[in-house]
Amino acid sequence: MKHYNALSNQTTRRILPIACVTALAVAFAVSLPAHAGQVTPPTVPPELKVDAGNHAFLVGHAIGTQNYVCAPSATGVAYVLFTPEATLYNDDGDQLITHFFSPNPDPRDPNISPAVVADGAIRATWVHSRDGSTVWAKAKASVIVTTGAISWVLLDKVGVEDGLTGGDILSKTTQVQRLSTTGGNAPGPGHGCDSPSDVGHTAFVDYTADYFFYTNQ
Repeated sequence: MKHYNALSNQTTRRILPIACVTALAVAFAVSLPAHAGQVTPPTVPPELKVDAGNHAFLVGHAIGTQNYVCAPSATGVAYVLFTPEATLYNDDGDQLITHFFSPNPDPRDPNISPAVVADGAIRATWVHSRDGSTVWAKAKASVIVTTGAISWVLLDKVGVEDGLTGGDILSKTTQVQRLSTTGGNAPGPGHGCDSPSDVGHTAFVDYTADYFFYTNQ
């Protein structure tokens, strides 16, 4: 029995270090962010170049709609964008980020409308699907690159928020680019927004784009 216990103890001493190394390796692999690795944006027009010192750390491939509502305009009526609705995916096709418009809670970016002064300005919003971190951004420049598609855009961060459990993947964002767009333009005449009686009509237009997120950290 003593001989058996000695062998058992020796075996246990050998297994424990191996088990610890394996556990550490698994934990490290799980902790690696989904966006690890180099992110290389395409060449952009000069107006859309990010500020010096920033580098891309994350890219999401968006599939969704640009949503418009028919509203009064200086020339009668016209479709006006009220929000995008898109899901961003990583290179493996996994859901990464949700994109829409929402009030920015940062008090340094107030809503200019007295009617809704309690809310922040309505800004482009991205929420990370895994950790809940959020970034709000304001358009700085835009360029129409592809005929028939919405513009490419450079946006500056105006607010960030960690997720409920402290997730901070998007909290380090300083600038965002919307590039490689297809579709998304507001419908033209004859598509439900031609007279005052059409006010309130909505149009949901399919689009795709690549969103690149930058940081200076």
